[in-house]
Amino acid sequence: MNPFTELDGLVAPLDRANVDTDAIIPKQFLKSIKRSGFGPNAFDEWRYLDVGQPGQDNRQRPLNPDFVLNQARYQGAQILLTRDNFGCGSSREHAPWALEDYGFRVLIGPSFADIFFNNSFKNGLLPIKLDAAEVDELFRQCEASEGYRLKVDLAAQTITRPDGQSIAFDIDPFRKECLLNGWDDIGLTLRHADKIHAFEDRRRAEHPYYYS
Repeated sequence: MNPFTELDGLVAPLDRANVDTDAIIPKQFLKSIKRSGFGPNAFDEWRYLDVGQPGQDNRQRPLNPDFVLNQARYQGAQILLTRDNFGCGSSREHAPWALEDYGFRVLIGPSFADIFFNNSFKNGLLPIKLDAAEVDELFRQCEASEGYRLKVDLAAQTITRPDGQSIAFDIDPFRKECLLNGWDDIGLTLRHADKIHAFEDRRRAEHPYYYS
C-alpha cells in the first residue's frame, strides 16, 4: 500500500447521497480478486451509456455526457466530494479498489458507511468526515471554480482551501499511522517478520517431527 502524507489534488463533486457499492463497482466486475484494473469500471452504470461487462475495451464505449466525472474539468481528480452515507450497501472491498485505481486518494463527505469506511483505510484511501455545512461550502466552491484544488495534510490533519482557510479533521491515531507508513494488514504483520521467523526456527528445532 502506498503511504499517504500530503496531497495537493484536483477535486470532483459527486452530488448524490446514499451512493452504494454496487454503483461504485457493479457486481459483474467482482470476479477478480486482484486490487488493480477496476478503475475503468468505477461508477460504470453512470459513466457509460451501454451495459458494461468484464473484458470489454472501455475506450470504445459511449460515455454519458451528463455524468460529472466525464466532464473535462474533472479529469485527473484525486479528491472526491461526496454526500451522506457514501459506500453503503454490500461490503465489497472492490469498491475502494475501484476508486483508488481510478485515481482517487481522498474522499470528503459528511458520513460514510461503516464497512466501506474501514475498507478504505485498509486500501490506501483517506476518507474524511466533515460537518455537512463545511461539505456544502466545498461543493459550492468546487462547482463555481474550474480547476478547484485542495491541499490535504495528513500529519497536520488539515484541509486547506484555495482561499487559504484551513479545515481540521479527525482521524483515529492508529489509522493515521498506518496510512502515513503505507501499512495494510499484511504490512502490519510483516513489521514482525524477524520475530515470526525466529519463532518458526525455534519450533522447528523443538518439534522437528511437525515438519517431516
